[in-house]
Amino acid sequence: MINLKAHGFLISFVVALMGCVQGFFALLSLYLFNDNVAPDFKIGAEIYLAIAIALFLNCRHFNQKRLSYRDAFLFAVFTWTSLGLMGSLPIVRITHVSFTDGVFESISALTTTGATVLSGLDSMPKTFLMYRQFLQWMGGLGVVIFVVAVLPMLNVGGMVLLKAETPGPMKDEKLAPRISKTAHILWVVYLVITLLCILCYYLAGMNLYEAVAHSLTTVSTGGFSTHDASLGYFDSSAIYWVANIFMVLGAVNFALHFRVASRRDLTLYLRDEETRWFLIIILVMSAAIAWLLLHNNHYDHHLNALNESLFIVISFITSTGYGAFGMAEWPSMALVMLVIAGYMGGCAGSTAGGNKIIRLVLAVKVVMMEFKQLLHPRSVLLTKYHQQPVEGGVLSATMAYFAIVGVCSAIMVVLLMLTDLDFWSSLTAVAACVNVLGPAFGELGNNFQPVTDFGIWVLNVGMIMGRLEYLTLLVLLVPGFWKR
Repeated sequence: MINLKAHGFLISFVVALMGCVQGFFALLSLYLFNDNVAPDFKIGAEIYLAIAIALFLNCRHFNQKRLSYRDAFLFAVFTWTSLGLMGSLPIVRITHVSFTDGVFESISALTTTGATVLSGLDSMPKTFLMYRQFLQWMGGLGVVIFVVAVLPMLNVGGMVLLKAETPGPMKDEKLAPRISKTAHILWVVYLVITLLCILCYYLAGMNLYEAVAHSLTTVSTGGFSTHDASLGYFDSSAIYWVANIFMVLGAVNFALHFRVASRRDLTLYLRDEETRWFLIIILVMSAAIAWLLLHNNHYDHHLNALNESLFIVISFITSTGYGAFGMAEWPSMALVMLVIAGYMGGCAGSTAGGNKIIRLVLAVKVVMMEFKQLLHPRSVLLTKYHQQPVEGGVLSATMAYFAIVGVCSAIMVVLLMLTDLDFWSSLTAVAACVNVLGPAFGELGNNFQPVTDFGIWVLNVGMIMGRLEYLTLLVLLVPGFWKR
């Protein structure tokens, strides 16, 4: 049976979180920016805090049994869905978009996708723009991890929630004996990297408002900007390089950041197999795209081509999605490579989307092992990661995951094409959303306004599915899930 009171108790903290966030931005508008949008945030804060208090009072007395995987999956899915709906209220009120578009913008922010239906950002209220940025930062490390961090009682079943939320195929690693302590450590690492990013952006030439706003979406690998031109607005090599460094840091396993800091040993980054391959792929793809750009006469100078391709490759493979340099005019092969980079994604246990490099590494090793098995039928071969044998269940789950990604992407592309969107636009829109990446090409090169309401809801599901890595959401559709 589903523990309804336990779910109500947990959700009360999620609803209260959104109420507090919108209340904070109401105060920010009233006392700092004075941009007349305080009432648009105040109404949401009042409604959500009232709902949170009612839920808490009615559900606080419940049987604190160990949370099952079914409870964890339901909580994770409901958390992201409810936050997306709640976060849309000020977006609809301030920008006057439809409810459908408002929910899309909110889910895109919280899942760190960065796809948008808005234009004219440069003239919008500062409070509203910072709100969009903050939603990405809040969703970057995961709201469920936040709940685990603030509720010590979840040490009873917190690991189940942490596994349902944390991306990647190998989720049993703890940084501390207590789950809430592990969540605290992850959030401290996240906050420290964000503060360093603010400082670096400020030193690179941004004002304090822009530095804070863009650090929130760089470390979270979200990609929202306060300008329609994204980071291209600043036209600064120093700012691009700050973005490069912190996008990569956001896309590397946060547990690895903690180990590096605690041991004070930077070589741990290169000794980590996933991170090492992640950096190698970035360099190889950047060099290949730079060659394509030079070969097609898009740039005359080798260094310019390499710098700009490096920035865009990092932006796509980390699923950040910052734009610049007029990518729409790049050769088709370069754009295809960027879509592939988006599907590859960053490292497990990071804020990045995509399929994660660890899965790619394991899949390649499985294929190579099969070839070796054909050549030596009687040999006993093991797939190793970090010199340790990988369980067969992990390998099977990895290959099944790629199959699920392919099937789900194909279905969503077909659904979008039924709305009269062309194949290239549909493919890149789905790739942008399931990989929580953001930018698309074709008809959607500027924003997602051309997508119909039906298509927007398809992409909403795609963003939540991609953020929860498919299975957490898809398992709810299996009849046996509800019978156990």
